[in-house]
Amino acid sequence: MTSSSPSFIPGPTSHARRGHVPRQSRRAELRIWWREIDRVLLALVLIVMAMGTLAVAVASPASADRLSNAAERLPDLYFLWLHLRWQALGLLALLAASALPKDMARRAAILLAMAMVIALVLVPLVGQEVNGARRWLRLGVAFQPSEFLKPAFAVALAWILSWRLRDPNLPVLAISGAAMALVAGLLMAQPDFGSTVLFFGVWFVLVLLADLPVQRLAWLVGAGMAALASAYLFYENARHRIDAFLGGGTAFDQVDLASRTLLGGGWTGTGMFLGTRKMSLPEAHTDYIFSVIGEEFGLLSCGLIVLLYVAIIARVLVRLVEEEDLFTILAATGLTAQIGGQAFINILVNLQLFPSKGMTLPLISYGGSSTVSICMTVGFLLAITRRNPYLARETFDWREILQRKGDAR
Repeated sequence: MTSSSPSFIPGPTSHARRGHVPRQSRRAELRIWWREIDRVLLALVLIVMAMGTLAVAVASPASADRLSNAAERLPDLYFLWLHLRWQALGLLALLAASALPKDMARRAAILLAMAMVIALVLVPLVGQEVNGARRWLRLGVAFQPSEFLKPAFAVALAWILSWRLRDPNLPVLAISGAAMALVAGLLMAQPDFGSTVLFFGVWFVLVLLADLPVQRLAWLVGAGMAALASAYLFYENARHRIDAFLGGGTAFDQVDLASRTLLGGGWTGTGMFLGTRKMSLPEAHTDYIFSVIGEEFGLLSCGLIVLLYVAIIARVLVRLVEEEDLFTILAATGLTAQIGGQAFINILVNLQLFPSKGMTLPLISYGGSSTVSICMTVGFLLAITRRNPYLARETFDWREILQRKGDAR
């Protein structure tokens, strides 16, 4: 009788021992990534980015003309070619972030948040000043720390608020409020009133979603109103923007010019590269690109862009309906609030329905830091909402869990 051969025990291959990943494993990881991410959300984002490329193309001649002088004449499509480079870098950041497991995405965002807070501390000391605001740091290339803090802050804040599941008595409101106060103080020192409003909005949405006691929320509302009043009384940048909004614009106001440009094309627009009002519009390729779209492509195109933003927000909310992890719910909601809030603030400014904020239109406006950071935001959102479609998910009420832990104490 022959002896049975020993069972085969799989072990690391020679490639793996040398630190090499087999090509088949990489393909398998790619298939898993493609199966688990929200492909509908990714498609919506890519459509908006494609429309942004077209919008920057038609806005580029206006901005290039305004920045040209007798010594140097910028090509009409100068900002388009730069935008394509930033979009390529942004897409790489999006794909890299979306490939991270949820835990790795959380850790990366927290580390990024800490690094950008340190960078914000350095901005008033060694930052680069542009148009009267000191918001940029130069480390080889100039970048805006507040832009990269936006996605990181939303994820880090969701992580702090999710501690309530471990211990309902943890002072998560005080900790998150202190983080918000620190970020607000650093932003107001630049000055950057618009980003401060956006950060506060994201924080308030997540605090509401975390189901904190109503009494504390009343204190938050009162504190927010007091902060707004203080900003108006003691912060010249905020007072100037609010007064300009409440007092109505003049024919030379940039917000008034944006509104006139937006309505100049009617429902169907003047046609590509045929707009004339955009030539007198400042920051046509960034803050007021929505108005350029209105003139060149018409109000119907503007309405389509609004619907696409609404579709992105709705898609994330639908994705979260059956989600059982509190951190995932908070982080995805915070990232979505950041994208949607920035988009609708920019649109309302162009419609003269909100004070000027100096804020770009996400995924559409030209930008370096803003383009890469908003793509990173989408990447984190895709990573956090990744889901195996073949796993059955059991939903639970995390509010009930908090109640049970509180009763047990």
